[in-house]
Amino acid sequence: MSDTQKAPRATANRSTTPGSDRFKDYIAGAWAEQPLPAPAQREQAAHAAERRARIAALHPGATIVIPAGERKQRSNDTDYPFRAHTAFAHLTGWGADSEPGAALVLEPAGEGHVATLFFREPAGRDTDEFYANSDIGEFWVGARPSLGHVAADLGVDTRSVLELPALLDGLGADALVLREADPAITARVDAARGADAVEADATLARELSELRLVKDAYEVAELRAAVDATQRGFEDVVRDLPEIVAHPRGERLVEGTFDRRARAEGNTVGYDTIAASGPHACILHWTRNDGPVLPGDLILLDAGVERESYYTADITRTLPVDGVFTPAQRRVYEAVREAADAAFAIVRPGIRFREIHAAAMEVIARRTAEWGLLPVSAEESLEPDAGFHRRYMVHGTSHHLGLDVHDCAQARREMYLDGVLEPGMVFTIEPGLYFQPGDLTVPEELRGIGVRIEDDVLVTEDGYENLSAGIPRTADEVEAWMASLRA
Repeated sequence: MSDTQKAPRATANRSTTPGSDRFKDYIAGAWAEQPLPAPAQREQAAHAAERRARIAALHPGATIVIPAGERKQRSNDTDYPFRAHTAFAHLTGWGADSEPGAALVLEPAGEGHVATLFFREPAGRDTDEFYANSDIGEFWVGARPSLGHVAADLGVDTRSVLELPALLDGLGADALVLREADPAITARVDAARGADAVEADATLARELSELRLVKDAYEVAELRAAVDATQRGFEDVVRDLPEIVAHPRGERLVEGTFDRRARAEGNTVGYDTIAASGPHACILHWTRNDGPVLPGDLILLDAGVERESYYTADITRTLPVDGVFTPAQRRVYEAVREAADAAFAIVRPGIRFREIHAAAMEVIARRTAEWGLLPVSAEESLEPDAGFHRRYMVHGTSHHLGLDVHDCAQARREMYLDGVLEPGMVFTIEPGLYFQPGDLTVPEELRGIGVRIEDDVLVTEDGYENLSAGIPRTADEVEAWMASLRA
C-alpha cells in the first residue's frame, strides 16, 4: 500500500487534513497497541464451510469468486450502510461486520477446493490512511480486523485484498464469478478468462440461490430470534398508538417505533417497513409512510427485524387503530385469516409450493363471490383463463425467507414455485384483500379497506410450525391483545 492512499471521493477543495511532515511524524508515533481480543470461532462458521463444500463440488477444477460488493453511493460522498451480498454472507458466515470490497475465492486443490477470504487489513500507523482517508481510515470508520482475527473468527484462510488482482488476472477460462456482486471484480475476471462465461456465471448464481432453499439448524435459530424481536416491535407500535394517532404523519412514527426495536435487537430492518394506514393499506408496497393514523381506520404493518447475521423476519398484521374492528373490517379480516388458515392446513413435506397459493385463492374466490363482487361464480373465477377474484389480491401467497426477505429468488421454477416442500424450508403465508378507494365493483363500505396477514412458516418432518404464532391472528385475539398492551 502506498504511503498515501487517497479516498476515491476525497474532496480536495474543502480538505483541511494536516499535511506537514512534522505533523505526519508526530501523529505516526506514541500509539498504544490495542489488538482486538482473539475470537472464538463463530457458530455459523461450520455451517458456512459445509455450504462452500457443496457449491465447490458442483464445479470441480474451477475457481469460484464470490465478492462481498462495495458500498453504494447515496449522494455525493455519502454511502448507504454497507450490506455484503447475500451469497457471500451465506458462504462465509460474515454478516453485519463484514468488510466492503472483500471476496471469497474457492480454488481447486487436490480433489476439492481451498477457500480464501480476501479483505482489506488495517494499515499501519506509519501510513496516513488511518487519519486521512475518510473512506477506510480508522479515525473515520473505526478499526478493521486483522487477517488473523478473521481467520480465527470464520475458520477460513485470509489474505490481503491487495493480493486479489494478481490472482484474478491469472484466472483461466473455466473460472466463475458471482457477476452481480461487484462490477469491478466481474470486469477483471472477464478480462482474464474472456466474457463468454456469462451463462456459466448465471448457473452459479442459480445454484447459490437454490443452496438456501433448505435452512440448517443455525439458520432456523436465527430466524426464530428475528421473529421474536419482530413481535416485540409490533407490541411497541401498539403501545405507542396514542402518540402515533396524535401526530399528523403517524405512519412515520409507526416506522420509527419499529425501527428502534430493529436497531436495538438486530442489525436493522430486513426491508423498508410498510406502515400503511387507511386506504394506504391498499397499496401493496407503501413505504412512503407519510400519512396520518386515524381512529376508525385499519393500519397494515408489514415489518421484520434483521439479525446481525442478516437473517430477517417478514410479518404483517392489520390492526384496528382504536382497538376494535368495525363489522365491515372484521368481515374482510376474517376472510383473509380463513384464507391463511386454509394454506396452513396443507403445509407438509411432499406437497408442491404452488399448492399453498391455490389453497388460499380458493377461499378468496369463494368469499368475494359470496359478497357479490365477481361477475362469475367462484368455481368459474378459479379457472386458469379467468381469475376475477385476483382483482382484490394480485400478489402471491408465499415466498421463501432467509438472508433475503425474498430469499432464493434466482432458483429454478421447478425448484421454487413447482418445487416440493422439504423439512427446513422457511417461507411466508400472506394472503390479503385490498379494496381500492375508487373500485366501483365493491360496495362503498368496503372501499379503502386493505388487509394482509403474514406469518413465517417452518416445514417440519410431519407438517409445519408457525414461527410467528406468538403475534395474535384472529380478530378476537387481536382486539384482546391490543387492549392488554394499552391497559
